[in-house]
Amino acid sequence: EKGKGAGKGPGRMNGHHQENGMENVMLFEVVRLGKSAMQSVVDDWIESYKHDRDVALLDLINFFIQCSGCKGGVTGEMFHNMQNSEIIRKMTEEFDEDSGDYPLTMAGPQWKKFKSSFCEFIGVLVRQCQYSIIYDEYMMDTVISLLTGLSDSQVRAFRHTSTLAAMKLMTALVNVALNLSINMDNTQRQYEAERNKIIGKRANDRLELLLQKRKELQENQDEIENMMNAIFKGVFVHRYRDAIAEIRAICIEEIGVWMKMYSDAFLNDSYLKYVGWTMHDKQGEVRLKCLTALQGLYYNRELNARLELFTSRFKDRIVSMTLDKEYDVAVQAIKLLTLVLHSSDEVLTAEDCESVYHLVYSAHRPVAVAAGEFLFKKLFSHRDPEDDSMPKRRGRQSVNANLIKTTVFFFLESELHEHAAYLVDSMWDCAAEILKDWECMISLLLDEPLPGEEALTDRQETALIEIMLCTIRQAAECHPPVGRGTGKRVLTAKEKKTQLDDRMRMTELFAIALPALLAKYSVDAEKVTNLLQLPQFFDLEIYTTGRLEKHLDSLLRQIREIVEKHTDTDVLEACSKTYHALCNEEFTIFNRVDIARSQLLDEQVDKFNRLLEDFLQEVRTAGGSGWSVRSTLMLLCVCIGTAVWQEYLRICFHCYTAFTILCDLLLIFSHQIISGGREALEPLVYTPEASLQSELLNFILDHVFIDQDEDSNNGQQDDEAGKIEALHKRRNLLAAYTDCVSKRLLISVCLLDLMLVLSLFSQRHMYLERFMTFQMALQREDCWLPLISYRNSLQAGGDDDTMSVVSGISSRGSSVRSKKAKPATGKRKLPEVWMSREQSMQTPVMMPSPHLTSTVMREPKHLRPEESYMGVFLQIWCHWSSDACSRRGTGLMEDDEEPIVEDVMMSSEGRIEDLNEGMDFDTMDIDLADALSSKQDKNGFTFQRKHQRLLEKEVDFKMFSTFP
Repeated sequence: EKGKGAGKGPGRMNGHHQENGMENVMLFEVVRLGKSAMQSVVDDWIESYKHDRDVALLDLINFFIQCSGCKGGVTGEMFHNMQNSEIIRKMTEEFDEDSGDYPLTMAGPQWKKFKSSFCEFIGVLVRQCQYSIIYDEYMMDTVISLLTGLSDSQVRAFRHTSTLAAMKLMTALVNVALNLSINMDNTQRQYEAERNKIIGKRANDRLELLLQKRKELQENQDEIENMMNAIFKGVFVHRYRDAIAEIRAICIEEIGVWMKMYSDAFLNDSYLKYVGWTMHDKQGEVRLKCLTALQGLYYNRELNARLELFTSRFKDRIVSMTLDKEYDVAVQAIKLLTLVLHSSDEVLTAEDCESVYHLVYSAHRPVAVAAGEFLFKKLFSHRDPEDDSMPKRRGRQSVNANLIKTTVFFFLESELHEHAAYLVDSMWDCAAEILKDWECMISLLLDEPLPGEEALTDRQETALIEIMLCTIRQAAECHPPVGRGTGKRVLTAKEKKTQLDDRMRMTELFAIALPALLAKYSVDAEKVTNLLQLPQFFDLEIYTTGRLEKHLDSLLRQIREIVEKHTDTDVLEACSKTYHALCNEEFTIFNRVDIARSQLLDEQVDKFNRLLEDFLQEVRTAGGSGWSVRSTLMLLCVCIGTAVWQEYLRICFHCYTAFTILCDLLLIFSHQIISGGREALEPLVYTPEASLQSELLNFILDHVFIDQDEDSNNGQQDDEAGKIEALHKRRNLLAAYTDCVSKRLLISVCLLDLMLVLSLFSQRHMYLERFMTFQMALQREDCWLPLISYRNSLQAGGDDDTMSVVSGISSRGSSVRSKKAKPATGKRKLPEVWMSREQSMQTPVMMPSPHLTSTVMREPKHLRPEESYMGVFLQIWCHWSSDACSRRGTGLMEDDEEPIVEDVMMSSEGRIEDLNEGMDFDTMDIDLADALSSKQDKNGFTFQRKHQRLLEKEVDFKMFSTFP
């Protein structure tokens, strides 16, 4: 029961009178506005408490009630005559839970800083009272009793607010207890020092004073510990497993502060167990708080001895959290393991480390960077102490030589050789000094090994060249590889300066070394292909300013020799791209390179003509293989084709742009221009002629409904990102065309053609659905990757934070990580559909999608226009087109970019669900026999002929699979 106060008359708080026993809400308003200095507000309240403690406490109680969002208030009569439980019940009755909002959860600028101000007020209150009224056995008892009761309320607002207040009050008390402990130690040392003095110099009065002070401090320490025990047992023990994740997170965050701040009292297994248990929480927010709390403990090496038992018990759980479905949790788990590794090398086993190593190839960059730092700490932090004292050496004798070799060994052992760019990007932030030691890499490749040193094998040299290329690309472009991040970002002034310096240094080094490297590895196609990509990142001005023209001539000679030696397409394309990069009219070396390229082409043309004549002569006589003719022709096609192809692409892109603009103009000047009372614009309405409609349809057939292989260009389409981008462009063209159809601009010519397309697609889809087994879908062969990736990119909606990680070539078992559920893919949500969906999940075959079948009615005269066959189709088509139009321009998310990390937290049922989602559409089974036999367009050719053309074009299934 609460104690009774001394004064009962009207009080004053900050100059405002309390009237009719109802306390004002001055404290709440000050905290809500957050404008006043918190210490002065607390000092005013302390003065009010010293004048009349009941009135001041009533004001403080109403402050907590108001902060919970309750519009009611505690009167003086209620405070003196009712128990806390009765007061809380009364406040609960007056609480309006319909809105669901309270200050801690409200949005808006005025509530933005409320939580920080609220927490600051409690901390300042305890700090200012720690030498006086905190020990009067009245104020703290009343506040703790109130907060304990509110924290057990069924009202979420009361529970959330009071738990936060109690945890912050506990933190403030822990700080007070720590100060008391420090003062007690100091007092004890002073007492021991005074007592150890000889009797003649010993001051007995001082000894008595120190003893009295130590006794007083001990009493205060006991009082504070009783308060902390009351809060911990009354609030924390019950609320750390509350149903609300925010409340659980508050408890775990604060206990981490207590253990770090006052480790002598809290850093033991009795408190650590709560953090260990909560690491299994179902909410990522709570798991994240556990990891951040532990990071503060493992960061201090002095505390590691007290964490041994906890580490041995919960280490496996921390390792498994590196694969958490929440990326933020996975990142912090890796960082925690890095701290554990830094504190002791013996804690983590080889299996534990290997489970983190492969995460450097994760598509999520923060996870990969954290894993890269772990890898750096594990493999590269053990340097010989003598290396730091010895003079700095260069080349293969430098300290970085062994570290670079270690990187090569790790890259080869990881068996993900196509992902060197991801490994480099993961380690770039922590090991840039090593990765940019190009002089050492050149020395390892060109110089002879030192006595007793083992030379690199051919496989290791290939890996080193690939890593070297990736480091040069990373330094020159300053952005992550494809699949990591949202693309290029604006560089800061410091980053731009670093980029320029790196490009200058790499050009100066490799302008000299590249000809020698090409000469040494001229017969190795893989090495040469990578080395020939280096000039693309050079600062070509260095050739002139650095007087390196002779090295440029050497490079051109080596390229010429490589062209004459190799017939491999990749090598020849690399040579062509190198010529293209060097032939830049902005630099003075253009003429020199252009002459060398022209001479090479002229010689190859002459050689081709000569060999062709010899070949024809041999054919006339005895016959010949023609190998020399074919190889020379291949070389000419590759070298000349690069420039011609680039020009052709520019023409194609102009064509695509013109088509899109034309469709947009047809929409702008359609009949919609006169809607909304704009009849005066009727002369601007334009209806396309039949010839224009036919041209638009022919363009769609020629540029959209094509086979995937026909749409490949200069080799860049070989990667999945290029294929996805090409598919995206084709989809945009079709979306622009269907906009015109949905507005009935092209209805006269093109409607039945599109119905034919839908019919053809429906047949193919049903065929795949019938014969494609679930095991085939799970394998996700290479041909399906563009379809899966592009469909995921559409569902992701361009949000980079929800990027999925789907296993590709290097990982057959697939899993998907997503922070939010995928949107619906346009299916009709009928109850029977979902019932059949649940049943089909139990079968090992591909789930059939719900079909919406539309057929011609036998008696159309009884139907209204909108219910007829054409009306039904137009409604469905307009809905389809509007969905497609709303997604035009959506950025690619590249969910299926390799490298891939398997998410073991995702269930196999989730993967089945994801695959089935991608194969569900609304399809139409259309009987077009009558329409095809009678309908003629204005250009004089039948729809049967157009249908035949559609069949000849082999409409690409992957194109249509992106539409609902």
